[in-house]
Amino acid sequence: MKITVLAVGKIRAPFAEAEAHYTKMLRTKQSVEVVEVKDDEALQRRIDESSHLVALDFAGPQMNSEGWATWLDKRRHQGQKITFLIGGPAGLPEPVRKLVKERVSLGEQTLAHQLARIVLLEQIFRASKILAGENYHL
Repeated sequence: MKITVLAVGKIRAPFAEAEAHYTKMLRTKQSVEVVEVKDDEALQRRIDESSHLVALDFAGPQMNSEGWATWLDKRRHQGQKITFLIGGPAGLPEPVRKLVKERVSLGEQTLAHQLARIVLLEQIFRASKILAGENYHL
């Protein structure tokens, strides 16, 4: 199963180091590609509609780490490609929101979009460790 994180904006310090850390740790656990696009229009052009499109949205359900593992395992068994969509400062444009098949929340608080990328990668990493039967608190 392949996971893509499709995000508006270029990651910058201090978030770039954390993103590199999690993408490196994920290499042995889960295929994850982070794709950066310049703006909303570029985001719309890069969407693969055959993928299971997931919006990060505070109104979606929240999950703890075990919940993320269950969620990820279900999609693995379904053989789905997953694309997480992270919009720019104004969120996802309406045409993209209409394509989304699912919404998930990283919490009710507002996060900087670059920080949301890190939190998402960290949860995918923890979920992958849980599914591999490894200790995920380290």
